[in-house]
Amino acid sequence: MLESIGYCRLSIYTGNIAIVVIFGAFTMHTIIPNESAMLLFAADIAQSLKAGSVVFLEGDLGAGKTTIVRGILNSFGYTGAVKSPTYTLVEPYILAEQQLYHFDLYRLGDPEELEYMGGRDYFDSNAICLLEWPEKAEGFLPTPDLRVFISYHANGRKIEIVQ
Repeated sequence: MLESIGYCRLSIYTGNIAIVVIFGAFTMHTIIPNESAMLLFAADIAQSLKAGSVVFLEGDLGAGKTTIVRGILNSFGYTGAVKSPTYTLVEPYILAEQQLYHFDLYRLGDPEELEYMGGRDYFDSNAICLLEWPEKAEGFLPTPDLRVFISYHANGRKIEIVQ
């Protein structure tokens, strides 16, 4: 889960300054101007994740959910390609120090489909679970440790993080 003792980091995202504070319940907003800045932002998120963390990534198609997953995976040392597992629903990443699961539930017809594929086992482990389109499995998923809302904003993205 996320550190309850707190975390503060000042990050510069190509000219925009955002303070990421993880301390108890909070909401944070920032504007991300481009993909490089989104990857840096994801690296900040990754620093606060611990074994067993569940992160919901919410936003329209093409908003940057998979880019955030790529940035988090890169922070854990993964260097391969990251694509959304739209048809397989989940992509495992077994790394030296951490196990992560990337879910894309966009094509999920019914939340019970996760039950049939052993979905609860993913959340009962020490893995970090990153979920795109979590609303498709409402009622089945555990409570997230972090929710990241991404929306289009001018030429960049507006990010809202809720813990």
